[in-house]
Amino acid sequence: MEATPYQNMQIQWFPGHMTKAQREIRESMKLVDAVCELLDARIPASSRNPDIDELTGDKPRLLILNRCDLADPAVTARWRAHFRAAGLRVLETDAKSGRGVKELPLALRDILKEKRAALAEKGQASRPMRVVILGIPNVGKSTLINRLAGRRAAVAGDKPGVTRGRQWIRIDRELELLDTPGILWPRFSSQAVGEALALTGAIKTEVFDTEALAANFLLRLRATRPELIEQRYKFAPDPEESGYALLERAARKRGMLIPGGEADTERMARTLLREYHAGKLGALSLETPESAAIFG
Repeated sequence: MEATPYQNMQIQWFPGHMTKAQREIRESMKLVDAVCELLDARIPASSRNPDIDELTGDKPRLLILNRCDLADPAVTARWRAHFRAAGLRVLETDAKSGRGVKELPLALRDILKEKRAALAEKGQASRPMRVVILGIPNVGKSTLINRLAGRRAAVAGDKPGVTRGRQWIRIDRELELLDTPGILWPRFSSQAVGEALALTGAIKTEVFDTEALAANFLLRLRATRPELIEQRYKFAPDPEESGYALLERAARKRGMLIPGGEADTERMARTLLREYHAGKLGALSLETPESAAIFG
């Protein structure tokens, strides 16, 4: 008997302010020397906006794998090698704790050494490097900038789209950063990409079925990391159960019941996603370079 397949989900999110954000980013390219593209280390492929290549053109670029504390270190190492093989400079950070953040200005100086030398020849050596920070919503752009600046220089929040408008932040006499709103794209290439973005908080919870997402997440955990279910939710997942059945078992294990003794799967779904966001399931990557998406 085969287990119930993953639930089909429609996750499409492209509000009007995303179009405005794209326009602002395109205009910002005239003002900056380089681009920092911030990715979620748990989903480096799904968190790479396919529009960014076109938006940024040939500007020098630094890829930043943020939230590396929440990702599997071995998988992150493979991603680092993957991007470097493609000729990209890569830096791993955890903006929340500050891990790796101090290396960012050094990496930018290295990337822009030729540009800086050219400015020096023109007598403009004192002009700071101007760098734009790009990425999807809720990937930690403002937190990274605030960590670099040592103060609350950029607006940060745990909801997608908190950053508003164009913000220039002076880090030191050699570096200015431009914070931008997070941007998504009109259509995701697959359900796996949409789910990866939803699981990591890039998409507002109001636009998808939380229980379906959580049920699918449990199915994929069972297929790849069943020990995490046992460790966190105290039951061994049956290979023939549906995702909703697994969600119901987790709810009962947590004592989440509604009047009549039924499992409160909606509450359990919210709890599961919240605990994943907080790293309580352990360091867990959702994609590898080899398979593009192990959760797809």
